[in-house]
This record gives sequence, structure tokens and C-alpha cells, in this order.
Amino acid sequence: MTTVGPQRPDLARELIARATESAAHRAKRLRNQLDAVQLGQGRHADHANTKVLRRILAEHDWPGHRLVGPAAARAAWSIALHSDDDPDFQRAATTLLERAVRADDALIQHWAHLHDRALINKRQDQEYGTQLLLQADGIELCPLRAPESLDERRATVGLPPIAVALETVRRRYAPGHRAEDTLAVVLTEAA
Repeated sequence: MTTVGPQRPDLARELIARATESAAHRAKRLRNQLDAVQLGQGRHADHANTKVLRRILAEHDWPGHRLVGPAAARAAWSIALHSDDDPDFQRAATTLLERAVRADDALIQHWAHLHDRALINKRQDQEYGTQLLLQADGIELCPLRAPESLDERRATVGLPPIAVALETVRRRYAPGHRAEDTLAVVLTEAA
């Protein structure tokens, strides 16, 4: 995947700004630093982000590396990942992202995360073990298909073994870790 520069820097800026703001909000939510009004504002922002990404997908297909550059492609993935209130959109985004991966215009790890998220939102078992629940007493994997072959499936999409991924997430959310450092996706490991 090589890029000279994004074809649409305007879309890139918009996607990055939206995803950055949402990630900061999720980090504060994770640390229980938001009141009810702020929580509602976050939900509204997620809906607005979904609407913007829906428009971009309709006009351009998946906003991959060639169209918006790697950082904005990651931002688009993050927005799709957090479009939980619109599972039909999330499944459609997964299909478009898969096409972009096949065209060498997006990361397969992003597709694996979005695929798992869409499965979990349909109340099905995830494939790659990317979706986690952050509980008061620790981290738990969401329901998983064929756990005995999980690391083999993860390797096919360039993800580390599940033990390594879980340790990374545990460190990220350890007591004393600053909320400002937690701008990563709340319920997924870093891709």
C-alpha cells in the first residue's frame, strides 16, 4: 500500500477531526469523567459521525489510503466501529472495507475488528477476538467462535496472539493510566 498523498485532503481532515474528538470523549467516558448531558452529547456525535461516513461511503465507497491517506482511513474505521446504533450501516461498512482491503487500499486488521464488532452487534460470536468488555474486575472477551483456533485466525489477519493483545489492553487500562493516553478505541485493542 503506497500513497503519494490523499486525493481528498478535505475529507481526510473531517474524518480525522471527528474521530479524534470521539476518541477523546470515549476516554473520558471510560474514566467516568462525564455527566449525563456530556454522555448524551457523545451519543449525538456518534450519530452525526455515522451520518457523515454514510455520505462519504455513498459518494466514494470506502475512504481508503488512496482517497484520504492512512490516518483518515483509520479515522473512518473508528467511526464505523462506533456506529453501534446502526448495525445495518456497520455491516455495509464492513463489506466496503473488505473490498478496500482486497484492493490493497485498507488494512486487513481494521476489517477484522469491524467484522467482529458487526458480529457481536448481531448477537453472534466474533471470529478474531478483537471485541472486549472492560469490567470493573478485569477484561473479558466477547463471545468467540472456536476459541481453540483463535490464534491461527488472528495470524491470518496480522493480529498478535490473543495473550499478547489482552496484556496490551490490561496495561492500557491499568489504574493510574492517564485518560489522555487512552485515545484508542474503548472496546478494542489497538490495530
